[in-house]
Amino acid sequence: MNTKNILSISIGIAGSIFLKAANPERPNIIYIMADDHASQAVSAYGGMLKDYLPTPNIDRIANEGVRLDNCFVTNSISSPSRAAIITGQFSHKNGVYTLWDHLDRNLPNVAKELQHSGYQTAMIGKWHLGTEPAGFDFYNVLPGQGRYDNPKMIKSGDWGVAPNNKNKETEYAGHSTDVITDEALKYLQNTDKNEPFFLMCHFKAPHRPWSPAERFQNLLKDVNIPEPENIFETYANKGEYAQVIGTGMEIMNKTDLKNNVPPEDATRDEKRRWNYQIYIKDYLRCIAGIDENVGRILQYLDNNGLSENTVVIYTSDQGFFLGEHGWFDKRLMYEESLRMPFVIRYPKEIPSGTVNDDLVMNVDFAPLFLDFAGVKKPKYMQGESFRKNLKGKTPGNWRKAVYHRYWMHADPSHNVCAHYGIRTDRYKLIYYYGQPLGMTGTKDAPLTPEWELFDLQKDPFEMYNVYNNSEYASIIKSLKTQLLKMKKKYNDEDEKYTILDNLNKTYFW
Repeated sequence: MNTKNILSISIGIAGSIFLKAANPERPNIIYIMADDHASQAVSAYGGMLKDYLPTPNIDRIANEGVRLDNCFVTNSISSPSRAAIITGQFSHKNGVYTLWDHLDRNLPNVAKELQHSGYQTAMIGKWHLGTEPAGFDFYNVLPGQGRYDNPKMIKSGDWGVAPNNKNKETEYAGHSTDVITDEALKYLQNTDKNEPFFLMCHFKAPHRPWSPAERFQNLLKDVNIPEPENIFETYANKGEYAQVIGTGMEIMNKTDLKNNVPPEDATRDEKRRWNYQIYIKDYLRCIAGIDENVGRILQYLDNNGLSENTVVIYTSDQGFFLGEHGWFDKRLMYEESLRMPFVIRYPKEIPSGTVNDDLVMNVDFAPLFLDFAGVKKPKYMQGESFRKNLKGKTPGNWRKAVYHRYWMHADPSHNVCAHYGIRTDRYKLIYYYGQPLGMTGTKDAPLTPEWELFDLQKDPFEMYNVYNNSEYASIIKSLKTQLLKMKKKYNDEDEKYTILDNLNKTYFW
Protein backbone atom coordinates (compact mmCIF):
# COMPACT_ATOMS: atom_id res chain seq x y z
CA MET A 1 0.00 0.00 0.00
CA ASN A 2 1.29 3.47 -0.93
CA THR A 3 1.22 5.41 2.36
CA LYS A 4 1.45 8.71 0.48
CA ASN A 5 -2.14 8.23 -0.62
CA ILE A 6 -3.52 7.49 2.84
CA LEU A 7 -5.58 10.36 4.24
CA SER A 8 -6.34 10.96 7.89
CA ILE A 9 -9.38 13.01 8.92
CA SER A 10 -9.31 15.28 11.95
CA ILE A 11 -11.63 17.89 13.37
CA GLY A 12 -10.09 21.28 14.13
CA ILE A 13 -11.39 24.36 15.92
CA ALA A 14 -14.70 25.87 14.88
CA GLY A 15 -15.67 22.53 13.37
CA SER A 16 -13.23 22.75 10.47
CA ILE A 17 -12.43 19.43 8.80
CA PHE A 18 -8.85 18.81 7.71
CA LEU A 19 -7.75 16.19 5.21
CA LYS A 20 -4.11 15.61 6.05
CA ALA A 21 -1.92 13.36 3.94
CA ALA A 22 0.39 11.01 5.81
CA ASN A 23 3.28 12.55 3.86
CA PRO A 24 1.96 16.04 3.08
CA GLU A 25 3.49 18.27 0.46
CA ARG A 26 1.81 21.40 1.71
CA PRO A 27 4.02 24.48 1.51
CA ASN A 28 5.77 26.14 4.38
CA ILE A 29 4.58 29.71 4.97
CA ILE A 30 6.78 32.58 6.15
CA TYR A 31 4.90 35.79 6.80
CA ILE A 32 7.25 38.74 7.33
CA MET A 33 5.69 41.98 8.52
CA ALA A 34 7.27 45.33 9.40
CA ASP A 35 5.58 48.04 11.45
CA ASP A 36 4.66 51.18 9.48
CA HIS A 37 6.58 50.32 6.31
CA ALA A 38 4.97 52.38 3.55
CA SER A 39 4.85 51.01 0.02
CA GLN A 40 6.51 54.28 -1.08
CA ALA A 41 9.65 53.01 0.66
CA VAL A 42 9.76 49.64 -1.12
CA SER A 43 11.74 50.13 -4.31
CA ALA A 44 9.74 47.43 -6.10
CA TYR A 45 6.85 49.91 -6.06
CA GLY A 46 8.89 52.43 -8.05
CA GLY A 47 8.41 55.47 -5.83
CA MET A 48 10.73 58.48 -5.69
CA LEU A 49 12.77 56.92 -2.86
CA LYS A 50 13.85 53.88 -4.87
CA ASP A 51 17.12 55.47 -5.98
CA TYR A 52 17.99 56.64 -2.47
CA LEU A 53 17.25 53.49 -0.50
CA PRO A 54 16.76 50.43 -2.74
CA THR A 55 15.29 47.33 -1.11
CA PRO A 56 16.79 44.53 -3.24
CA ASN A 57 15.85 41.64 -0.96
CA ILE A 58 12.22 42.66 -0.57
CA ASP A 59 12.22 43.38 -4.30
CA ARG A 60 13.51 39.86 -4.90
CA ILE A 61 10.27 38.47 -3.48
CA ALA A 62 8.32 40.64 -5.91
CA ASN A 63 10.61 39.80 -8.83
CA GLU A 64 10.22 36.08 -8.17
CA GLY A 65 6.52 36.36 -7.46
CA VAL A 66 3.73 38.95 -7.38
CA ARG A 67 3.48 42.56 -6.25
CA LEU A 68 0.03 43.65 -5.09
CA ASP A 69 -0.77 47.26 -5.95
CA ASN A 70 -4.16 47.47 -4.25
CA CYS A 71 -3.77 45.77 -0.89
CA PHE A 72 -5.52 47.74 1.86
CA VAL A 73 -5.83 47.79 5.64
CA THR A 74 -9.32 47.65 7.17
CA ASN A 75 -8.45 49.79 10.22
CA SER A 76 -5.27 51.80 9.75
CA ILE A 77 -3.63 51.36 13.14
CA SER A 78 -1.31 48.67 14.46
CA SER A 79 -3.16 46.45 16.95
CA PRO A 80 -6.46 46.37 15.03
CA SER A 81 -4.65 45.50 11.81
CA ARG A 82 -2.73 42.69 13.49
CA ALA A 83 -5.94 41.32 14.96
CA ALA A 84 -7.63 41.45 11.54
CA ILE A 85 -4.71 39.61 9.95
CA ILE A 86 -4.67 36.73 12.41
CA THR A 87 -8.46 36.32 12.76
CA GLY A 88 -9.59 37.18 9.24
CA GLN A 89 -12.19 39.46 10.84
CA PHE A 90 -12.93 43.17 10.98
CA SER A 91 -12.47 45.02 14.26
CA HIS A 92 -16.15 44.87 15.19
CA LYS A 93 -15.95 41.07 15.08
CA ASN A 94 -12.62 40.35 16.78
CA GLY A 95 -13.05 43.08 19.40
CA VAL A 96 -9.80 44.96 18.72
CA TYR A 97 -11.09 48.40 17.73
CA THR A 98 -8.25 50.59 19.01
CA LEU A 99 -4.66 50.44 20.22
CA TRP A 100 -5.92 49.87 23.75
CA ASP A 101 -7.94 46.74 23.05
CA HIS A 102 -6.48 43.28 23.66
CA LEU A 103 -7.19 40.26 21.50
CA ASP A 104 -9.20 37.56 23.25
CA ARG A 105 -6.85 34.57 23.09
CA ASN A 106 -9.82 32.20 23.25
CA LEU A 107 -11.02 33.35 19.85
CA PRO A 108 -10.26 31.10 16.89
CA ASN A 109 -7.50 32.32 14.60
CA VAL A 110 -5.47 31.24 11.60
CA ALA A 111 -2.55 29.97 13.69
CA LYS A 112 -4.89 27.65 15.61
CA GLU A 113 -6.40 26.42 12.35
CA LEU A 114 -2.98 25.67 10.87
CA GLN A 115 -1.77 24.12 14.12
CA HIS A 116 -4.73 21.74 14.19
CA SER A 117 -4.09 20.82 10.55
CA GLY A 118 -0.56 19.66 11.32
CA TYR A 119 1.52 22.79 10.78
CA GLN A 120 4.31 23.80 13.13
CA THR A 121 3.46 27.37 14.14
CA ALA A 122 5.62 30.18 15.50
CA MET A 123 5.31 33.90 16.22
CA ILE A 124 8.53 35.89 16.62
CA GLY A 125 8.90 39.65 17.06
CA LYS A 126 6.29 42.34 17.56
CA TRP A 127 2.98 40.86 18.73
CA HIS A 128 1.30 43.99 20.16
CA LEU A 129 -2.05 42.40 20.98
CA GLY A 130 -1.87 42.45 24.78
CA THR A 131 -2.61 38.82 25.55
CA GLU A 132 -0.42 35.74 25.32
CA PRO A 133 -0.12 34.53 21.71
CA ALA A 134 -2.45 31.57 21.13
CA GLY A 135 -2.21 28.94 18.40
CA PHE A 136 1.57 28.95 18.31
CA ASP A 137 3.78 26.02 19.25
CA PHE A 138 6.53 28.55 19.89
CA TYR A 139 6.67 32.28 20.39
CA ASN A 140 9.26 34.87 21.36
CA VAL A 141 7.70 38.32 21.30
CA LEU A 142 8.43 41.89 22.27
CA PRO A 143 6.51 43.22 25.28
CA GLY A 144 4.17 45.90 23.94
CA GLN A 145 6.00 48.18 21.54
CA GLY A 146 9.33 46.75 22.60
CA ARG A 147 12.56 48.67 22.24
CA TYR A 148 14.98 49.09 19.37
CA ASP A 149 18.28 48.40 21.12
CA ASN A 150 19.01 45.37 23.30
CA PRO A 151 15.35 44.34 23.22
CA LYS A 152 13.68 42.25 25.86
CA MET A 153 11.46 39.41 24.66
CA ILE A 154 8.99 36.98 26.18
CA LYS A 155 9.53 33.34 25.24
CA SER A 156 7.04 30.49 25.24
CA GLY A 157 6.32 29.50 28.83
CA ASP A 158 7.41 32.86 30.26
CA TRP A 159 4.05 34.62 30.02
CA GLY A 160 2.74 35.47 33.47
CA VAL A 161 5.29 33.39 35.39
CA ALA A 162 7.15 36.24 37.12
CA PRO A 163 5.97 37.69 40.48
CA ASN A 164 2.57 39.41 40.41
CA ASN A 165 1.68 37.50 37.22
CA LYS A 166 4.12 39.55 35.21
CA ASN A 167 5.96 38.16 32.22
CA LYS A 168 9.51 36.93 32.43
CA GLU A 169 11.57 38.91 29.93
CA THR A 170 14.91 37.92 28.42
CA GLU A 171 17.25 40.62 27.14
CA TYR A 172 19.08 40.18 23.83
CA ALA A 173 22.13 42.16 22.74
CA GLY A 174 21.82 44.01 19.47
CA HIS A 175 19.32 45.88 17.34
CA SER A 176 15.76 44.55 17.39
CA THR A 177 15.62 43.84 13.64
CA ASP A 178 18.75 41.70 13.85
CA VAL A 179 17.62 39.98 17.06
CA ILE A 180 14.20 39.09 15.68
CA THR A 181 15.80 37.60 12.56
CA ASP A 182 18.30 35.66 14.68
CA GLU A 183 15.44 34.14 16.66
CA ALA A 184 13.46 33.37 13.50
CA LEU A 185 16.43 31.54 11.98
CA LYS A 186 17.00 29.59 15.21
CA TYR A 187 13.38 28.50 15.05
CA LEU A 188 13.69 27.38 11.43
CA GLN A 189 16.78 25.36 12.25
CA ASN A 190 14.87 23.45 14.90
CA THR A 191 11.71 22.64 12.96
CA ASP A 192 10.70 19.08 12.14
CA LYS A 193 11.78 18.70 8.51
CA ASN A 194 8.94 16.24 7.85
CA GLU A 195 6.13 18.69 8.68
CA PRO A 196 5.30 22.09 7.18
CA PHE A 197 5.77 25.24 9.23
CA PHE A 198 4.01 28.58 9.56
CA LEU A 199 6.25 31.37 10.81
CA MET A 200 5.13 34.93 11.52
CA CYS A 201 8.23 37.15 11.74
CA HIS A 202 7.27 40.67 12.82
CA PHE A 203 9.78 43.52 12.93
CA LYS A 204 9.40 46.52 15.23
CA ALA A 205 11.08 48.80 12.68
CA PRO A 206 10.42 51.27 11.16
CA HIS A 207 8.03 52.39 13.92
CA ARG A 208 8.47 55.78 15.56
CA PRO A 209 11.00 57.01 16.82
CA TRP A 210 12.83 55.44 13.85
CA SER A 211 16.04 54.24 15.52
CA PRO A 212 18.30 52.36 13.08
CA ALA A 213 21.11 49.96 13.89
CA GLU A 214 24.48 51.61 14.53
CA ARG A 215 25.93 50.42 11.22
CA PHE A 216 23.34 52.49 9.35
CA GLN A 217 23.62 55.67 11.44
CA ASN A 218 25.49 57.60 8.73
CA LEU A 219 23.68 56.19 5.74
CA LEU A 220 22.40 59.05 3.51
CA LYS A 221 24.11 61.55 5.83
CA ASP A 222 25.13 63.96 3.07
CA VAL A 223 22.21 63.25 0.77
CA ASN A 224 19.25 65.59 0.25
CA ILE A 225 16.14 63.41 -0.03
CA PRO A 226 13.50 64.83 -2.40
CA GLU A 227 10.29 66.07 -0.82
CA PRO A 228 6.79 64.93 -1.79
CA GLU A 229 5.07 67.44 -4.07
CA ASN A 230 2.34 68.10 -1.52
CA ILE A 231 4.50 68.40 1.59
CA PHE A 232 3.33 71.99 2.16
CA GLU A 233 -0.38 71.31 1.68
CA THR A 234 -2.69 73.70 3.56
CA TYR A 235 -5.79 71.42 3.41
CA ALA A 236 -7.90 74.24 2.00
CA ASN A 237 -9.62 71.83 -0.38
CA LYS A 238 -10.36 69.17 2.22
CA GLY A 239 -12.88 68.79 5.00
CA GLU A 240 -12.48 70.38 8.42
CA TYR A 241 -11.10 67.28 10.12
CA ALA A 242 -8.12 67.00 7.80
CA GLN A 243 -7.04 70.41 9.07
CA VAL A 244 -6.97 69.68 12.80
CA ILE A 245 -5.27 66.28 13.07
CA GLY A 246 -1.99 66.03 14.94
CA THR A 247 0.19 64.22 12.38
CA GLY A 248 1.88 67.24 10.81
CA MET A 249 5.64 66.91 10.63
CA GLU A 250 6.02 70.32 12.22
CA ILE A 251 4.93 68.86 15.58
CA MET A 252 7.67 66.21 15.74
CA ASN A 253 9.44 66.19 19.10
CA LYS A 254 13.09 66.06 20.23
CA THR A 255 13.04 62.27 20.42
CA ASP A 256 11.75 62.00 16.85
CA LEU A 257 14.41 64.43 15.63
CA LYS A 258 17.27 63.08 17.79
CA ASN A 259 17.56 66.59 19.26
CA ASN A 260 18.16 68.12 15.82
CA VAL A 261 15.30 70.57 16.24
CA PRO A 262 14.62 73.48 13.86
CA PRO A 263 15.09 77.11 14.92
CA GLU A 264 12.38 78.36 17.28
CA ASP A 265 11.33 81.11 14.88
CA ALA A 266 10.96 78.76 11.90
CA THR A 267 7.67 78.90 10.02
CA ARG A 268 5.43 75.86 9.69
CA ASP A 269 6.76 75.10 6.21
CA GLU A 270 10.35 75.61 7.32
CA LYS A 271 9.79 73.17 10.17
CA ARG A 272 8.30 70.63 7.78
CA ARG A 273 11.28 70.90 5.45
CA TRP A 274 13.79 70.65 8.30
CA ASN A 275 12.05 67.80 10.09
CA TYR A 276 11.42 65.85 6.90
CA GLN A 277 15.12 65.42 6.13
CA ILE A 278 15.88 64.13 9.62
CA TYR A 279 12.78 61.91 9.78
CA ILE A 280 12.99 60.34 6.33
CA LYS A 281 16.69 59.47 6.66
CA ASP A 282 16.20 57.67 9.98
CA TYR A 283 13.12 55.96 8.57
CA LEU A 284 15.05 54.73 5.52
CA ARG A 285 17.97 53.63 7.69
CA CYS A 286 15.54 51.39 9.57
CA ILE A 287 14.33 50.02 6.24
CA ALA A 288 17.92 49.24 5.26
CA GLY A 289 18.18 46.98 8.30
CA ILE A 290 14.92 45.26 7.47
CA ASP A 291 15.87 44.61 3.87
CA GLU A 292 19.23 43.20 4.93
CA ASN A 293 17.52 40.80 7.32
CA VAL A 294 14.91 39.75 4.79
CA GLY A 295 17.91 38.77 2.69
CA ARG A 296 19.19 36.60 5.54
CA ILE A 297 15.88 34.72 5.66
CA LEU A 298 15.82 34.20 1.89
CA GLN A 299 19.43 33.01 1.97
CA TYR A 300 18.58 30.47 4.68
CA LEU A 301 15.80 29.07 2.50
CA ASP A 302 18.16 28.86 -0.47
CA ASN A 303 20.92 27.18 1.53
CA ASN A 304 18.56 24.57 2.96
CA GLY A 305 16.62 23.68 -0.17
CA LEU A 306 13.42 25.27 1.12
CA SER A 307 12.83 28.05 -1.40
CA GLU A 308 10.76 26.03 -3.88
CA ASN A 309 8.19 24.83 -1.36
CA THR A 310 7.92 27.90 0.86
CA VAL A 311 5.42 30.73 0.47
CA VAL A 312 7.23 33.94 1.44
CA ILE A 313 5.29 37.14 2.07
CA TYR A 314 6.53 40.61 2.95
CA THR A 315 4.12 43.31 4.08
CA SER A 316 3.43 45.95 6.73
CA ASP A 317 0.64 46.33 9.27
CA GLN A 318 -0.64 49.35 7.34
CA GLY A 319 0.68 52.20 5.22
CA PHE A 320 2.39 55.34 6.47
CA PHE A 321 2.76 58.98 5.48
CA LEU A 322 6.29 59.90 4.44
CA GLY A 323 5.73 63.64 4.26
CA GLU A 324 2.79 63.47 1.85
CA HIS A 325 0.25 66.15 2.81
CA GLY A 326 2.86 67.31 5.32
CA TRP A 327 2.10 64.29 7.52
CA PHE A 328 3.69 61.34 9.24
CA ASP A 329 1.82 58.46 10.97
CA LYS A 330 -1.23 56.60 9.58
CA ARG A 331 -4.90 56.26 10.83
CA LEU A 332 -6.48 58.07 7.89
CA MET A 333 -8.13 56.62 4.81
CA TYR A 334 -5.89 58.47 2.37
CA GLU A 335 -3.87 56.26 0.05
CA GLU A 336 -0.48 56.45 1.78
CA SER A 337 -2.03 55.25 5.04
CA LEU A 338 -4.58 52.85 3.58
CA ARG A 339 -2.34 50.96 1.16
CA MET A 340 -0.18 48.11 2.44
CA PRO A 341 2.89 46.88 0.58
CA PHE A 342 2.43 43.19 -0.20
CA VAL A 343 4.80 41.00 -2.19
CA ILE A 344 4.59 37.21 -2.27
CA ARG A 345 6.64 34.39 -3.76
CA TYR A 346 5.79 30.71 -4.22
CA PRO A 347 7.85 29.30 -7.10
CA LYS A 348 5.77 26.15 -7.46
CA GLU A 349 2.67 28.11 -8.34
CA ILE A 350 2.97 31.90 -8.62
CA PRO A 351 4.33 33.33 -11.88
CA SER A 352 7.40 35.50 -11.35
CA GLY A 353 7.65 39.22 -11.97
CA THR A 354 3.94 39.86 -12.10
CA VAL A 355 1.75 42.67 -10.75
CA ASN A 356 -1.81 42.32 -9.51
CA ASP A 357 -4.19 45.26 -9.04
CA ASP A 358 -7.21 43.41 -7.60
CA LEU A 359 -8.69 44.95 -4.45
CA VAL A 360 -7.39 42.96 -1.46
CA MET A 361 -7.87 43.58 2.28
CA ASN A 362 -5.85 42.40 5.27
CA VAL A 363 -8.77 40.23 6.41
CA ASP A 364 -8.00 38.17 3.29
CA PHE A 365 -4.58 37.09 4.53
CA ALA A 366 -5.77 34.37 6.91
CA PRO A 367 -8.02 32.71 4.29
CA LEU A 368 -5.06 32.79 1.87
CA PHE A 369 -2.81 31.00 4.37
CA LEU A 370 -5.45 28.33 4.90
CA ASP A 371 -5.95 27.92 1.16
CA PHE A 372 -2.25 27.21 0.68
CA ALA A 373 -2.43 24.71 3.54
CA GLY A 374 -5.40 22.90 2.02
CA VAL A 375 -7.73 23.95 4.85
CA LYS A 376 -11.25 25.13 4.14
CA LYS A 377 -11.97 28.67 5.30
CA PRO A 378 -14.05 28.61 8.51
CA LYS A 379 -17.30 30.59 8.59
CA TYR A 380 -16.10 33.09 11.17
CA MET A 381 -13.52 34.55 8.76
CA GLN A 382 -14.84 37.52 6.79
CA GLY A 383 -12.07 37.73 4.22
CA GLU A 384 -11.56 35.72 1.05
CA SER A 385 -8.55 33.83 -0.25
CA PHE A 386 -6.89 35.53 -3.22
CA ARG A 387 -4.80 32.53 -4.25
CA LYS A 388 -6.35 32.41 -7.71
CA ASN A 389 -5.78 36.15 -8.13
CA LEU A 390 -2.06 35.62 -7.51
CA LYS A 391 -1.95 33.22 -10.45
CA GLY A 392 -3.67 35.72 -12.74
CA LYS A 393 -7.02 33.94 -12.53
CA THR A 394 -9.18 36.51 -10.75
CA PRO A 395 -12.64 35.10 -9.95
CA GLY A 396 -15.45 36.77 -11.85
CA ASN A 397 -17.22 37.68 -8.63
CA TRP A 398 -14.19 39.29 -6.97
CA ARG A 399 -14.97 42.43 -4.94
CA LYS A 400 -15.21 45.84 -6.59
CA ALA A 401 -14.62 47.85 -3.42
CA VAL A 402 -12.94 47.69 0.00
CA TYR A 403 -14.25 48.84 3.38
CA HIS A 404 -12.23 50.73 5.99
CA ARG A 405 -13.20 51.89 9.48
CA TYR A 406 -11.11 53.79 12.02
CA TRP A 407 -12.66 53.71 15.51
CA MET A 408 -10.17 55.52 17.77
CA HIS A 409 -11.92 58.89 17.72
CA ALA A 410 -9.95 62.01 18.71
CA ASP A 411 -7.25 60.11 20.60
CA PRO A 412 -5.07 62.56 22.57
CA SER A 413 -1.95 61.89 20.50
CA HIS A 414 -3.24 62.54 16.99
CA ASN A 415 -6.83 63.79 17.18
CA VAL A 416 -8.05 61.82 14.17
CA CYS A 417 -11.82 61.84 13.69
CA ALA A 418 -13.56 58.45 13.69
CA HIS A 419 -14.58 57.55 10.16
CA TYR A 420 -15.47 54.82 7.72
CA GLY A 421 -15.60 54.64 3.98
CA ILE A 422 -15.40 52.80 0.71
CA ARG A 423 -12.72 52.69 -1.97
CA THR A 424 -13.37 51.43 -5.49
CA ASP A 425 -10.91 51.33 -8.37
CA ARG A 426 -11.59 55.03 -9.04
CA TYR A 427 -13.38 56.66 -6.11
CA LYS A 428 -12.96 57.02 -2.40
CA LEU A 429 -15.84 58.13 -0.20
CA ILE A 430 -15.09 58.89 3.46
CA TYR A 431 -17.67 59.55 6.19
CA TYR A 432 -16.28 61.27 9.27
CA TYR A 433 -19.07 60.35 11.67
CA GLY A 434 -17.13 61.81 14.59
CA GLN A 435 -18.45 59.74 17.51
CA PRO A 436 -16.40 57.88 20.16
CA LEU A 437 -19.10 55.21 20.63
CA GLY A 438 -17.57 54.21 23.95
CA MET A 439 -14.40 52.77 22.40
CA THR A 440 -11.28 52.53 24.58
CA GLY A 441 -8.68 55.22 23.97
CA THR A 442 -11.16 57.62 22.41
CA LYS A 443 -11.96 61.14 23.54
CA ASP A 444 -15.52 61.99 24.47
CA ALA A 445 -15.67 64.88 22.02
CA PRO A 446 -18.44 64.27 19.46
CA LEU A 447 -18.03 66.14 16.17
CA THR A 448 -20.45 67.10 13.43
CA PRO A 449 -20.33 64.52 10.63
CA GLU A 450 -18.86 65.47 7.27
CA TRP A 451 -17.96 63.76 3.99
CA GLU A 452 -15.04 63.66 1.58
CA LEU A 453 -14.99 62.27 -1.95
CA PHE A 454 -11.87 61.86 -4.06
CA ASP A 455 -11.72 61.03 -7.75
CA LEU A 456 -8.52 58.99 -7.79
CA GLN A 457 -8.32 59.00 -11.57
CA LYS A 458 -8.28 62.79 -11.82
CA ASP A 459 -6.72 63.44 -8.41
CA PRO A 460 -4.41 60.56 -7.44
CA PHE A 461 -2.79 62.60 -4.64
CA GLU A 462 -6.18 63.31 -3.03
CA MET A 463 -5.86 67.07 -2.94
CA TYR A 464 -9.43 68.03 -3.82
CA ASN A 465 -12.55 66.98 -1.98
CA VAL A 466 -15.29 66.95 -4.64
CA TYR A 467 -18.14 65.83 -2.38
CA ASN A 468 -19.98 69.13 -2.88
CA ASN A 469 -19.45 69.16 -6.63
CA SER A 470 -22.84 68.61 -8.26
CA GLU A 471 -21.20 66.70 -11.13
CA TYR A 472 -20.61 63.80 -8.71
CA ALA A 473 -24.14 63.65 -7.26
CA SER A 474 -25.10 60.38 -8.94
CA ILE A 475 -21.73 58.83 -8.15
CA ILE A 476 -22.09 59.76 -4.48
CA LYS A 477 -25.52 58.17 -4.33
CA SER A 478 -24.21 54.98 -5.92
CA LEU A 479 -21.20 54.85 -3.59
CA LYS A 480 -23.35 55.35 -0.50
CA THR A 481 -25.66 52.56 -1.60
CA GLN A 482 -22.67 50.30 -2.17
CA LEU A 483 -21.20 51.33 1.19
CA LEU A 484 -24.37 50.36 3.04
CA LYS A 485 -24.42 47.00 1.29
CA MET A 486 -20.86 46.35 2.41
CA LYS A 487 -21.66 47.36 5.98
CA LYS A 488 -24.56 44.92 5.96
CA LYS A 489 -22.43 42.16 4.42
CA TYR A 490 -19.80 42.54 7.14
CA ASN A 491 -22.42 42.99 9.88
CA ASP A 492 -21.28 46.51 10.80
CA GLU A 493 -24.58 48.37 10.47
CA ASP A 494 -24.93 51.79 12.10
CA GLU A 495 -28.27 50.74 13.58
CA LYS A 496 -26.29 49.07 16.37
CA TYR A 497 -25.40 52.51 17.72
CA THR A 498 -28.41 54.67 18.57
CA ILE A 499 -26.53 57.97 18.45
CA LEU A 500 -25.02 57.18 15.06
CA ASP A 501 -28.29 55.89 13.69
CA ASN A 502 -29.99 59.14 14.69
CA LEU A 503 -27.20 61.30 13.24
CA ASN A 504 -27.36 59.47 9.93
CA LYS A 505 -30.97 60.52 9.41
CA THR A 506 -29.61 64.04 8.99
CA TYR A 507 -26.09 63.60 7.66
CA PHE A 508 -25.98 60.39 5.62
CA TRP A 509 -28.21 61.16 2.66
